[in-house]
Amino acid sequence: MMEFLKLKPEQLNNKCEPKRFEFKTTEDLPPIRGIIGQERAKKALLFGLNVTKKGYNIYVSGQWGTGRNSFVNMLTEEQAIKQPAPPDWLYVNNFKDQYHPIAIKIDNGEGKNFIKYVERSIRFLRKGMEEIFSSRDYENARQKLVEEYNIHSANVIEKLNTVGEKYGFLFSLSEKGIVSIPLKEGKPMNEEEYKAITQEEYETMMGNSQKLNLETIDLFNRLRLEEENLRTKLKSLDEQMGRHLVKFHLDAIKEKYKNNDDIKRYLEFLEEDIIENLDAFKQEEQETEEQNPLAMFAVGQQNPEAFFERYRINLFVDNSEKKSAPVVFESNPTYFNLAGSIEYLNEMGVMKTDYTMIKPGALHRANGGYLILLAKDILANPYAWKSLKRSLLDESVSIDSRITSSGALVSHTIKPQPISIDVKVIIIGDYYTYSLLNAYDEEFQKLFKVMADFDEDMERNDENITKFARFISTKCEMDNLNHFMPDAVAMLVDHATRLADDQTKLTAHLKTLGDIVIEADAWANYYKEDLVKVEHVKKALDERKYRANKYEEQTMALFEEGTYLMDVTGYKVGEINGLAVVGAGMYSFGKPSKITVSTYQGRSGIINIEREARTSGKIHDKGVMILTGYLGSMFAQDRPLALTASIVFEQLYSGVDGDSASSTELYALLSDLSGVPINQSIAVTGSINQRGMIQPIGGVNEKIEGYFKVCKMKGLNGEQGVIIPRQNVKNLMLDPEIVTAVSEGKFSVWAISHVDEGIEILTGKPAGKRNKNGVFEKGSIHYLVDKRLKQLATPPKSQSKPAAKAPTKAAVQPEVEKREQEPETPPLADKKGQ
Repeated sequence: MMEFLKLKPEQLNNKCEPKRFEFKTTEDLPPIRGIIGQERAKKALLFGLNVTKKGYNIYVSGQWGTGRNSFVNMLTEEQAIKQPAPPDWLYVNNFKDQYHPIAIKIDNGEGKNFIKYVERSIRFLRKGMEEIFSSRDYENARQKLVEEYNIHSANVIEKLNTVGEKYGFLFSLSEKGIVSIPLKEGKPMNEEEYKAITQEEYETMMGNSQKLNLETIDLFNRLRLEEENLRTKLKSLDEQMGRHLVKFHLDAIKEKYKNNDDIKRYLEFLEEDIIENLDAFKQEEQETEEQNPLAMFAVGQQNPEAFFERYRINLFVDNSEKKSAPVVFESNPTYFNLAGSIEYLNEMGVMKTDYTMIKPGALHRANGGYLILLAKDILANPYAWKSLKRSLLDESVSIDSRITSSGALVSHTIKPQPISIDVKVIIIGDYYTYSLLNAYDEEFQKLFKVMADFDEDMERNDENITKFARFISTKCEMDNLNHFMPDAVAMLVDHATRLADDQTKLTAHLKTLGDIVIEADAWANYYKEDLVKVEHVKKALDERKYRANKYEEQTMALFEEGTYLMDVTGYKVGEINGLAVVGAGMYSFGKPSKITVSTYQGRSGIINIEREARTSGKIHDKGVMILTGYLGSMFAQDRPLALTASIVFEQLYSGVDGDSASSTELYALLSDLSGVPINQSIAVTGSINQRGMIQPIGGVNEKIEGYFKVCKMKGLNGEQGVIIPRQNVKNLMLDPEIVTAVSEGKFSVWAISHVDEGIEILTGKPAGKRNKNGVFEKGSIHYLVDKRLKQLATPPKSQSKPAAKAPTKAAVQPEVEKREQEPETPPLADKKGQ
């Protein structure tokens, strides 16, 4: 029975022999730094890290657990250490417009020094100004200017009195300025005399006052000009005295930073602001709370010390501790964590801020280096994603304080000057996210031109197996674990191949393997062993399986007690054992299912009961539809395909998807049409195309093991086995128990390439081929199916119509057209398309 298609025991897995290792324990192996088997991703990363042009940021694609995060960090650190440390950044007061602070770039480590120099200069200026404006030279110069003013004022007042005498008035200088006093008999009136004047005298006095005002306008203007000249001279004196001191302190700083135009410009603005506000530097008598009970409520500019806050400098980004380019990993890339924020201070219930409360974001801290983000985190924050793209496009970061989650009242806000950036952004995500962004985000295409794709698997060759052993050694050293024996390493290599689902591959999911290393070490410690042996690895794997396979055990119990109907012996028509994989979180297992087919006369075609019940997926529906194409290709070349066939997975209520059962369904369909029973000892998996070629499927190991468990439960008889696609042979990494059963002849695995091979294995009869006359070999499965289809296409004699006159040409319509006019019995194509 197609014995040549049976697989040999050595084909059922690719066992790693411990004797291939030359070490006694993994402690003998040198540690490995980096990642195993990701040359494509490594080359792409290195290329992206070395290109400095705009837009060559990197998207790292790969599954979680492949080591992409740690490898990206390691490779980026290696690249960053070759580059110089970035400069510092400062925010300073814009004396012309306080709502738009100025950003200043300064050499690495010089930010702190510059702040120290400026603070010291302001401190010395405050003390120096106090001494200057209380010095004898200043007082003498000021007194001289006042005396000159007094002389000029006295001359003007004398002229005013000359004119005033004509109208009966005398001008006098008081604290409130110049006042006019009426005269009586050449002497100034006192208050009693003023009250005693008559109405006629008062009117005469007011008339003379008006005349006096008109005649003395020029003299009063001259007096005001003298006052203005005095103020100007006093201010000029103050500026002259103060500027000399300011330049003395600031010129030294200018000289130190003469190559920094931004610093020089700021110091010039600072000098002018100090000169304009010299009064704040003069020592004044401070009000105490006893003198002013409201002093305790003074805020803002009412506090004398608050004035000097304008000269503080915000050390926005301090890179003084860095020796090379920064590498920043931002695990929570919100808008504020990414682009920076502006903090607020509550003053009397009102939120206020200034340039000293501007805080940097990850883009600022990574400026001049590298910023690493996770795609799922950055895309979960829409404002952050848009801000990141805008910053990369503009090559600068703007802090927008309007985006705030606080509901507090903000009296005023600021808009800091944007800071230019030169940063390489690396986003780590999966391929699906990359595809979506590349397809729907035009800016993403411009900004992330390099994609580094991490493979899920690597080649199983001597080099990678050796690296795999070194990875275990490194893991043991880093986590202080017991080292592994060669047989334990060999079992882990086999498990890595099993996870890769390919005898020629090893999984790149090193996180999972690292967890197994830790758990095997834990079992070695439990049994008080100093080295991890093969039994400890096996125990770790068994325990991991036991923690996750509750649903599998419950399912197998249903098979054992007969709740699930499954025959593993005998022959039946139209019934076959199919194989499926059931997933339960991180664990999946094979679950056999009985598939039955019923065929009868009609024109509905193949009815997928799972689809009609809406418990099947699109791919499964597609697989069933392919059956119609195969039947049409084989049996409907000279006549319409007229039959109705219903296909169902028995006792399946949770739904089914995938096309791996399409060949299984076809075998059951051919069996029911031909009337030839199928060997119930054999389970089948495999997809087909319309030409009957068998196509590979997934989960082949789980499917075989699931059916083997049921057969073992019901009793192995040597006839049981599984038919799989030939292409899946390389995916086999079966449990050693199954390999032993095959070697002892208790179980079999067939690998086929065409439906004809499978039908002969299942029925014991050849599929059959057409001869020169187009007729199938007599007695073959296809011969019997063709014969049955002819019978189904011929209506019973009781339904045949009596002879009548010949129908007209218009009355003769193809059967398909008639059925298109009858919605209650739609054609097959329409039925499946609903």
